[in-house]
Amino acid sequence: MSDKAAFHEALAALTGQIAGRRLDGDLQTWLNQTHGQGSDAYRQLKAGCLAGVAQGWLCERGGIRYGRVFQADDALHRFSVDVVDMQDIAGPHHTHPLGEIDLIMPLEGDATFDGHPAGWCVYPPGSAHRPTVAQGRSLVLYLLPEGQIQFTR
Repeated sequence: MSDKAAFHEALAALTGQIAGRRLDGDLQTWLNQTHGQGSDAYRQLKAGCLAGVAQGWLCERGGIRYGRVFQADDALHRFSVDVVDMQDIAGPHHTHPLGEIDLIMPLEGDATFDGHPAGWCVYPPGSAHRPTVAQGRSLVLYLLPEGQIQFTR
Protein backbone atom coordinates (compact mmCIF):
# COMPACT_ATOMS: atom_id res chain seq x y z
CA MET A 1 0.00 0.00 0.00
CA SER A 2 1.88 3.00 -1.25
CA ASP A 3 -0.48 5.96 -1.16
CA LYS A 4 -3.31 7.62 0.72
CA ALA A 5 -6.00 6.41 -1.70
CA ALA A 6 -4.95 2.78 -1.30
CA PHE A 7 -4.90 3.24 2.49
CA HIS A 8 -8.45 4.64 2.35
CA GLU A 9 -9.56 1.67 0.26
CA ALA A 10 -8.10 -0.84 2.73
CA LEU A 11 -9.78 0.94 5.63
CA ALA A 12 -13.12 1.02 3.78
CA ALA A 13 -12.95 -2.76 3.40
CA LEU A 14 -12.27 -3.14 7.12
CA THR A 15 -14.91 -0.68 8.30
CA GLY A 16 -17.43 -2.46 6.08
CA GLN A 17 -16.92 -5.52 8.28
CA ILE A 18 -17.26 -3.47 11.49
CA ALA A 19 -20.19 -1.21 10.54
CA GLY A 20 -23.31 -1.84 12.56
CA ARG A 21 -21.58 -4.01 15.16
CA ARG A 22 -21.58 -3.15 18.86
CA LEU A 23 -18.30 -1.71 20.06
CA ASP A 24 -17.59 -4.15 22.87
CA GLY A 25 -15.42 -7.07 23.98
CA ASP A 26 -16.94 -9.40 21.40
CA LEU A 27 -15.84 -7.06 18.61
CA GLN A 28 -12.36 -6.81 20.14
CA THR A 29 -12.09 -10.61 20.25
CA TRP A 30 -13.31 -10.93 16.66
CA LEU A 31 -10.90 -8.27 15.40
CA ASN A 32 -7.94 -9.94 17.10
CA GLN A 33 -8.92 -13.38 15.80
CA THR A 34 -9.69 -12.21 12.27
CA HIS A 35 -7.37 -9.24 11.70
CA GLY A 36 -4.89 -9.50 14.58
CA GLN A 37 -1.11 -9.41 14.62
CA GLY A 38 0.23 -11.81 12.02
CA SER A 39 -2.77 -11.48 9.70
CA ASP A 40 -2.56 -10.04 6.21
CA ALA A 41 -4.88 -7.18 7.21
CA TYR A 42 -2.67 -6.23 10.17
CA ARG A 43 0.49 -6.31 8.03
CA GLN A 44 -1.22 -4.29 5.28
CA LEU A 45 -2.51 -1.60 7.65
CA LYS A 46 0.82 -1.33 9.47
CA ALA A 47 2.67 -1.02 6.14
CA GLY A 48 0.20 1.69 5.07
CA CYS A 49 0.74 3.59 8.32
CA LEU A 50 4.53 3.38 8.00
CA ALA A 51 4.34 4.55 4.37
CA GLY A 52 2.05 7.44 5.36
CA VAL A 53 4.44 8.56 8.10
CA ALA A 54 7.41 8.36 5.72
CA GLN A 55 5.52 10.30 3.04
CA GLY A 56 4.31 12.93 5.51
CA TRP A 57 0.53 12.48 5.27
CA LEU A 58 0.26 10.64 8.61
CA CYS A 59 1.31 11.86 12.07
CA GLU A 60 2.24 15.24 10.66
CA ARG A 61 1.55 17.22 13.84
CA GLY A 62 4.20 17.63 16.55
CA GLY A 63 4.62 16.57 20.18
CA ILE A 64 2.79 13.30 20.24
CA ARG A 65 2.81 12.90 16.50
CA TYR A 66 -0.78 12.55 15.35
CA GLY A 67 -3.20 13.42 12.62
CA ARG A 68 -6.68 12.75 11.32
CA VAL A 69 -6.02 11.18 7.97
CA PHE A 70 -9.67 10.73 6.98
CA GLN A 71 -12.87 12.37 8.17
CA ALA A 72 -15.87 10.11 8.74
CA ASP A 73 -17.41 9.44 5.35
CA ASP A 74 -19.81 6.99 3.76
CA ALA A 75 -17.03 4.96 2.12
CA LEU A 76 -15.54 4.43 5.59
CA HIS A 77 -18.96 3.56 6.99
CA ARG A 78 -19.00 6.79 9.03
CA PHE A 79 -15.71 6.09 10.86
CA SER A 80 -12.98 8.73 10.97
CA VAL A 81 -9.37 7.57 10.96
CA ASP A 82 -6.60 9.02 13.12
CA VAL A 83 -3.06 7.72 13.60
CA VAL A 84 -0.69 8.61 16.44
CA ASP A 85 2.98 7.85 17.00
CA MET A 86 3.68 7.62 20.74
CA GLN A 87 6.66 6.55 22.81
CA ASP A 88 6.47 5.98 26.56
CA ILE A 89 3.92 8.75 27.08
CA ALA A 90 0.34 9.37 28.11
CA GLY A 91 -1.83 11.49 25.83
CA PRO A 92 -4.68 13.83 26.72
CA HIS A 93 -7.70 12.44 28.55
CA HIS A 94 -10.80 12.12 26.38
CA THR A 95 -14.15 10.39 26.12
CA HIS A 96 -15.64 8.33 23.30
CA PRO A 97 -19.32 9.27 22.88
CA LEU A 98 -19.86 6.46 20.36
CA GLY A 99 -16.84 4.28 21.23
CA GLU A 100 -13.37 3.85 19.76
CA ILE A 101 -11.57 1.03 17.94
CA ASP A 102 -7.76 0.99 18.12
CA LEU A 103 -5.17 -0.94 16.12
CA ILE A 104 -1.92 -1.14 18.10
CA MET A 105 1.25 -1.49 16.01
CA PRO A 106 4.44 -1.57 18.14
CA LEU A 107 7.54 -0.17 16.46
CA GLU A 108 10.15 -0.38 19.24
CA GLY A 109 10.46 -2.49 22.35
CA ASP A 110 7.48 -4.39 23.72
CA ALA A 111 5.24 -1.34 23.39
CA THR A 112 1.74 -1.59 24.80
CA PHE A 113 -1.23 0.74 24.47
CA ASP A 114 -3.26 1.06 27.65
CA GLY A 115 -1.73 -2.27 28.65
CA HIS A 116 -2.70 -4.01 25.38
CA PRO A 117 -0.02 -5.58 23.13
CA ALA A 118 -0.06 -5.55 19.33
CA GLY A 119 -3.55 -6.04 17.93
CA TRP A 120 -6.95 -4.52 18.53
CA CYS A 121 -8.56 -2.77 21.50
CA VAL A 122 -12.21 -1.66 21.55
CA TYR A 123 -13.69 0.95 23.89
CA PRO A 124 -17.50 1.02 24.21
CA PRO A 125 -19.66 4.13 23.84
CA GLY A 126 -19.30 6.52 26.78
CA SER A 127 -15.87 5.22 27.81
CA ALA A 128 -12.91 7.48 28.60
CA HIS A 129 -9.17 7.12 29.01
CA ARG A 130 -5.81 8.79 28.91
CA PRO A 131 -4.17 6.90 26.03
CA THR A 132 -0.83 5.57 27.21
CA VAL A 133 1.99 3.88 25.34
CA ALA A 134 4.49 2.15 27.63
CA GLN A 135 7.59 -0.02 27.17
CA GLY A 136 8.52 1.42 23.79
CA ARG A 137 7.12 3.14 20.73
CA SER A 138 3.92 2.35 18.85
CA LEU A 139 1.69 3.60 16.10
CA VAL A 140 -1.99 3.47 17.03
CA LEU A 141 -4.75 3.75 14.43
CA TYR A 142 -8.06 5.03 15.85
CA LEU A 143 -11.44 4.43 14.26
CA LEU A 144 -14.04 6.80 15.71
CA PRO A 145 -17.73 6.42 14.81
CA GLU A 146 -18.84 9.71 13.23
CA GLY A 147 -15.41 11.10 14.21
CA GLN A 148 -16.70 11.79 17.69
CA ILE A 149 -14.19 12.40 20.48
CA GLN A 150 -14.37 14.82 23.40
CA PHE A 151 -11.18 16.00 25.05
CA THR A 152 -11.33 16.70 28.76
CA ARG A 153 -10.23 20.16 29.83
